[in-house]
Amino acid sequence: MNEDRMNDTLSINIKIDNRIYPLVVSRKDEERYRNAAKRLNEIVQAFRKDYPDKDAQDVLAMSAFQVVYSNLVMMEKSDNSPLIDELKDLRDDMVDFLEEKSDHRS
Repeated sequence: MNEDRMNDTLSINIKIDNRIYPLVVSRKDEERYRNAAKRLNEIVQAFRKDYPDKDAQDVLAMSAFQVVYSNLVMMEKSDNSPLIDELKDLRDDMVDFLEEKSDHRS
């Protein structure tokens, strides 16, 4: 079982802001990790271009903030709970209507 687990993982090096970070990732997620690093580097470079007077820590902090903010926006967009609540209310209204209609027939 441990060998299966090792076969499912892969050691990769991710470069973020010209620094190498070794990671052990699931083989199926390798491309996602590499794309995430690529996207983060694009954001870092954009901040470096827009704010050349900021040091590396500021640039990375602003980049991290943008990534987290974007993630929250996406999570809110994918939050189906308001829709589910509306569907439950609609279902309850339909049940009430059908029960009322049934009572009037009796």
